[in-house]
Amino acid sequence: MAYGFSDTVTADVNRVSSVAIPETATVLHTPCPTTVPFNNPLVTGRELEYIRHAIANKRIAGDGTFTKQCQAWLQQQIGCRGALLTHSCTAALEMAAILADIQPGDEVILPSYTFVSTANAFVLRGGVPVFVDIRPDTLNLDETLVEAAITPRTKAIVPVHYAGVSCNMEALKAIADHHRLLLIEDAAQAIHSRYQGKPVGSRGHVAAFSFHETKNVVCGEGGALAINDLELLERAEIIREKGTNRSKFFRGEVDKYTWVDVGSSFLPSDILAAFLLAQLEQSDCILHQRLEIWNHYHATFAELEHQGVVRRPMIPSDCEHNAHIYYLIVENLDIRTALLSHLKRQGVQATFHYVPLHSAPAGRKYGRTSGSLAVTEDLSERLVRLPLGAAMPVAEAKYVSEVVLEFFQGLL
Repeated sequence: MAYGFSDTVTADVNRVSSVAIPETATVLHTPCPTTVPFNNPLVTGRELEYIRHAIANKRIAGDGTFTKQCQAWLQQQIGCRGALLTHSCTAALEMAAILADIQPGDEVILPSYTFVSTANAFVLRGGVPVFVDIRPDTLNLDETLVEAAITPRTKAIVPVHYAGVSCNMEALKAIADHHRLLLIEDAAQAIHSRYQGKPVGSRGHVAAFSFHETKNVVCGEGGALAINDLELLERAEIIREKGTNRSKFFRGEVDKYTWVDVGSSFLPSDILAAFLLAQLEQSDCILHQRLEIWNHYHATFAELEHQGVVRRPMIPSDCEHNAHIYYLIVENLDIRTALLSHLKRQGVQATFHYVPLHSAPAGRKYGRTSGSLAVTEDLSERLVRLPLGAAMPVAEAKYVSEVVLEFFQGLL
């Protein structure tokens, strides 16, 4: 049996809860017993305290005390040469496109199975997304197809670490180095993931992370650009500060700041950074709780996979994932549609994922494909994402599992 998936929808968040990570954590309101939300963001308990500190500091714009603390945490955890908070992962990708010096007609290799921001960041600079198929096991960019997509106009390769499972960065880095291309990691879903023992985001020239409320570590809206190539760090600071050398001015390196390059306002408020710091400080515990839910699903659905009716996520031996997504790949689109309807009737908010970008109107207008995208087209119609979050009670995960098993028992 073949396997697959699809969607641009991320599902609405119906509630925000907190779990007792530190003693200060509190439940904001009681979960509804009749609905299991797709996403249930965690509040660790110190977010409001840190926000009050940010306000008391009278520095709530960008690059305040909490921004600097978050950046230091990211730099240490990722092992990058520098980290810059942004107001979204989209903003971090747009910064990467400027750093890559994308000009009209330049090509960028990426998977079609990704969120629109991965492509849009380069299209905004006049770049041409070149869509390459994904691997059937991890749903990541198929590294064996990348070299065939390279032309004299290629400027960068953008691997997307789907579901927090790393792409084959060893192979992709070798290709990028050989062809002198920039390697830009879309690590929106991959905070705390590792590849060959090293943090995801530490091998590309730069890497973009997301702290959107649907991610593992959140601040509502937010992101970061990790920079591993020291030669790009100073320019990244300038691009982020509207094209000025303002950061150098505040460090006392110049006596005034001025416009020196293209750029935009990519900074987040220090209030968001205060919220984020409380999350980063508890990120190990958040990871542990998400893995508990992920592992429950994985064990529960092993027999369904053995029976050949679903395929569970596949994690390569050299990858450590972060339990960002739990999905099942079912036999065909009709079964997926029926399963989602069954889950909805039972109060479970589940969803599919991306509509492949090459099939979207803007994808056809601005991009092109390289070779067949048969795996992308197949799997995008058969993937079902199940609810998962650090604030999700295990009892809810068990209920979701029972509803899924009930559906497939009716088919067998």
